[in-house]
Amino acid sequence: MKTIEVTIKDHLAIITLNRGKSNSLNREMVTELTDMLSNIENDSNIGGVMITGREHFFSAGLDLIELYEYNEEEAKSFWHLFLNFTAKITAFKKPMVAAINGHSPAGGCVIALACDARVMAEGKYIIGLNEVPVGIIVPNCIFSLYSFWLGKANATRSLLEGKLFNPEEALAIGLVDELVKPESILTAAERRVRKYMAFERTTWSQSKVNIRRELIDATSADQSADLDIMLKQWWAPSTRAILKTVIDSLQKRA
Repeated sequence: MKTIEVTIKDHLAIITLNRGKSNSLNREMVTELTDMLSNIENDSNIGGVMITGREHFFSAGLDLIELYEYNEEEAKSFWHLFLNFTAKITAFKKPMVAAINGHSPAGGCVIALACDARVMAEGKYIIGLNEVPVGIIVPNCIFSLYSFWLGKANATRSLLEGKLFNPEEALAIGLVDELVKPESILTAAERRVRKYMAFERTTWSQSKVNIRRELIDATSADQSADLDIMLKQWWAPSTRAILKTVIDSLQKRA
């Protein structure tokens, strides 16, 4: 694996996102994460998962620099891949906790939202779905994931504004469950996931599935219609212009 690292500690799988400075999600990374979750789900020796990043980034979201260069078929293929990954992580039956060690906008936030709990590091970090300001239409299944935790009113306002929350705001609105010092992030997240792992496995897993039934249905449904609308806008000159400005800014900072 080139973009993630996995260690096993007393029946807990610790997945560390490890792709460059910002852990931006490309085709390779999404594929590796999807495959790894499938392996973990089928491994009876692993009782839970913790996902984290490196340094000051959990994940900066999708790799817009790479995606911008895709042709129409490549773009369509990637978005299907990403939404299938979203469905996979949402329906994951074992306990999964995000140790959000740094920035987590857009696609990084989606990964965190699919987890059962989110522990975030204190500091000057951001988290949220900011796709609308960069010209990307958010599929309804991802809005469903957002509103599952924030409620529809808060999720609607936040999504349409492209609101990015600091850690304290994220805690107040219910986007994250706990704030800790950066040096304590892994310990706190592990404590939370092991609390879930201590329950009778089948009872806990089936309860999770029952609670998430509508959410699982929304993320696993055929997304073709939503994607057609989203991809039409993806190729619109106005969106391409916004993306190019964002990409130029990212490349200058790099």
